Amino acid sequence: MKYLVAPLLFLLLFSACAKKKAEKQAITDDQIIQQYIADNGLTAVKASSGLYVVIENPGTGASCNSFSTVKVAYTGYFTNGEIFDASSTVGIDFSLQSVIPGWTSGIPYFKEGGYGKLLIPSALGYGPSGSGSIPANTVLVFDVKLIQVL
Repeated sequence: MKYLVAPLLFLLLFSACAKKKAEKQAITDDQIIQQYIADNGLTAVKASSGLYVVIENPGTGASCNSFSTVKVAYTGYFTNGEIFDASSTVGIDFSLQSVIPGWTSGIPYFKEGGYGKLLIPSALGYGPSGSGSIPANTVLVFDVKLIQVL
């Protein structure tokens, strides 16, 4: 029995530490996003997940949900304006179940023809691992246009 206590205690302490780190990162990300909104004179809606959505045009076509397949044109960049990815204006098709959580929950704010910005905290992007040219714990900004719900 005493051999089980130490690993369980370690696991509990590790989990508590990881949760505290994630909470601290969420606060930092929110401050970064709020500063970006203020600096750029934006009006945004904050979701309970921490995602911020700027709806420039809500669109008038079909609606989608987090399980939809969609065609979206986008530009992804950091809060300093540096672009890290972009589609063509024709857009790309993908399932909202196969993208980062910020897209899965953010794209359904728009109907076909709608466009705006997704301000994505790191936990809804690539988190503490990062991906490729995207550093760990990085807030992401996407200009998105929902072209079609497929």
